[in-house]
Parts: sequence; structure tokens; C-alpha cells
Amino acid sequence: MQSAPNISRRMPAIPSIRASVLTPIVARLDSVNGTGDMLLAAHGILRSQLGDPYALVPMARYIALFEQAAVEAGDPFLGARLGAALRPGDLGPIGMLFSLSPTIRVAFTRLSRYVSVLQGATGSGLVDEDDRVLWSYRLVDPAMWPRRQDSEFTLSTSCQLLRSCFGPSWRPLEIHLEHPAPRDPELLRRLFRAPVRFDQPSNAIVIAAADAARVHRTEDRDLVAILERHLADLADEADEAPGLKEKVQSLIGIYLGHKPVTIAAVAAELGLSPRTLQRRLSEAGLSLRDMLREHRRALAAHHLAAAETPMSKIAESLGYADSTVFWRARRAWSRRDG
Repeated sequence: MQSAPNISRRMPAIPSIRASVLTPIVARLDSVNGTGDMLLAAHGILRSQLGDPYALVPMARYIALFEQAAVEAGDPFLGARLGAALRPGDLGPIGMLFSLSPTIRVAFTRLSRYVSVLQGATGSGLVDEDDRVLWSYRLVDPAMWPRRQDSEFTLSTSCQLLRSCFGPSWRPLEIHLEHPAPRDPELLRRLFRAPVRFDQPSNAIVIAAADAARVHRTEDRDLVAILERHLADLADEADEAPGLKEKVQSLIGIYLGHKPVTIAAVAAELGLSPRTLQRRLSEAGLSLRDMLREHRRALAAHHLAAAETPMSKIAESLGYADSTVFWRARRAWSRRDG
């Protein structure tokens, strides 16, 4: 009999996710064809880990397992369907904190603050655009691809949380997804109850600013304090708290295509002066310009590999003025590689 591995409560150095997130995926496969255990074994995961709230699995295995599960279940919309069935309690203390929040903006701010408790290597945050607010979500590592199921699952889960906590008739203005459009995207439009845009720089839920700021309840401050203290303790247990590089990468993913990615803007988000951020990046052998270029290159590679997205659309999602500027950037990348 194979014994369960020794599971630590602490996030390891490699990007990981709570194993319990796999529970609905495996349950769906069990109900369809009884192959849940086979899929887990194929990715080196034990069913016993799913019942341990502190067990962790590598993020790359989770992403690959989710993609294969959709194929095995014969359902390319598996992630979106599963997300639409989740409840706040299914996410533990993060879900409960979300449900207690007085406004949608506060709820998403808290979700982004404590996302590391659930999973690592994740960029998440709010971006203000005129009279709209975007909650952005993206895995930092571009090598974890394809990852359609996780993207649709996360945004579907978030929309379901909003309907559970702020009104069953709630609708976003738009949904943005980083992957190309499926053959028939109509089911996604029905599930999200909103227009869906594909080939975007990150996954995002677009909300009217007034809707995000509307007060729905007076929160229980004592209960909120208890939950936040517990979540802060879990976050502090991470072996590898996000370093400067990871934080900057996360902000690039959130900002790109929505607002200028500048030293001043990134420094303000990190609570640093532009000069201090520049110095710390330099000391680490990094520069914002190089990091932005590499991020764009990775995104461009995925879009170009799909061979379905117009150049003008790719340029827009990467924050370039037009396809000509994007073409010049690609030529510059080729010269550097040469």
C-alpha cells in the first residue's frame, strides 16, 4: 500500500496550490467514467491529499490535470461549469471573508491580498479604467500553458461568489480571457451572463465602478478581524514569500493592456519610490524594461502559436499602439536572439 507523503502546511519554493481545489474536478470524472483515481495517479497525486486542507500539489501538475480532465470528461467547458457550482464555504476562510465584505471592491481587494494562501505564482489585483473596474487574474509562469480550464474556472467561481454574496442577478460588464476563443463560445456567454473577449493580456472580470463601490452590508468587524488574522498567519507560513521579481511580474500581468507599465506606477503599487525600485531591481540584475519585454515575448508566443488571432489584436493585448509597433518589437527580439 502506498503511503501518503509527508505534507507541510507551508508553501514550498515551487509554485503550488491547495490540493482540495482538485476535489470537484475528480468528483466530476468519477461521476462521468470513474477514472478519477487514474487521473490523479497519472499526475503523481493521491486521493488522500484532497481531504487534507493543508496538503499542496505543484501548480504545474494541477494545470495539466485540469486540462486532461476536460478531455477525459468530454467537456471543454468543464472549468467554467464547475466554477458556477461553487459556494463561498468551498473556499474556506477566503470565501467567508469575501462573503462578509461590504462592497465588491473590498471583496476583490481581500481576495487578491490572500490569494497566496490558496496558490502561489499568481498575479491578481484591481485596475481602474474610467468608469469601470477590472479584477485581473493570471498565473505568472508563462510555461504553464495551456491553462484554459483554470482560467475559466477561476473567473466562473468569482462570478458565482459575487452572485452568492451580492445578489443572484448580478452581471459583469465583460469577461476577458487570455486564451483563444473556443469553437462555440456561446455557452461561456450564458454562464458568465456577459460578453466574453478572448486573447486578452490577462483574465479579468469587468465591473461598473459604481457597482463595485455600492455598499451591500455592514460587516461584522470582529469576525473579519479573526478571519484576516488566520489568513495572515497562513500567508506568513510560506517558505518563499513573493520576492521583488515575482511582485513586479505580477503587476506587469495586471497592468499590461490596461494602463502604462512604468517604474512610477509599479513603485507606487509596491509602496516604494521610483528610485528605490530602480535600485533594487538593478541590485538583483533586473530591469523593468527587460521584464516587460520578456513578458510580452511569452504572451506573443502563445498567441502566435494559436494562429487564429489577428496581429492587430495581439498588439492591443500586449499594450502596443498598433501591429506595426508590435512587428518592430518582434524584429528587435530576433536581432537580440541572433
